[in-house]
Amino acid sequence: MAGDKKISMAVIRRLPRYFRYLYDLIRLDIRRISSKELSERMDITASQIRQDLNCFGGFGQQGYGYNVQSLYDEIGRILGVERRFSCALFGAGNMGNALANYENFQNRGFDITVIFDSAADKVGTAIHGIPVLHVDGMESFLKSKHVDIAILTVPNRAMPDITARVVKAGVKGIWNFSPTDLKLGEGIVVENVHLSDSLMVLGYRLMEQLREDAARRK
Repeated sequence: MAGDKKISMAVIRRLPRYFRYLYDLIRLDIRRISSKELSERMDITASQIRQDLNCFGGFGQQGYGYNVQSLYDEIGRILGVERRFSCALFGAGNMGNALANYENFQNRGFDITVIFDSAADKVGTAIHGIPVLHVDGMESFLKSKHVDIAILTVPNRAMPDITARVVKAGVKGIWNFSPTDLKLGEGIVVENVHLSDSLMVLGYRLMEQLREDAARRK
């Protein structure tokens, strides 16, 4: 493992991708793979793959490559998928509904156990079998159920109050889907997600492709 060495976020953000590709290899009954072969599948250089994995001790053998199942298991352990995390979802709107219905979170060890909202037509219902409770009772639930992660899909105007209450209740991880980035104090881990950013990057790349196509037709 990495020990006390600080691992860059760029490396950390690539680990789930390795995990996903290795899972596909397991399904194809591929038992070992070289860094070169893996690089061709993932469009990452072989040297980058070796550097990334060496941050955690390295898992390959020269002349053999990587044992796919062992590497998959080890990366899963690094990412914490062997541990289950209890999650509370805030906001039962369109985004909240989509996240609640995404079953793969549970497969990765993230259990959404409750949804909080304030709308009278939503409180008391259930989404994908997950109860929707009134946000007024969030503190007692978060503390008694030892919730690890708060998933925030609430409007900007509600963010300061919800965030402060979540932190005060002892939640240490926040997955933030609001338009505003959260920056909290030490001891609180925040992952800000902006789906529109990804879509705009796609738009930029598409425009570049269209310009290249137009140039070739001249």
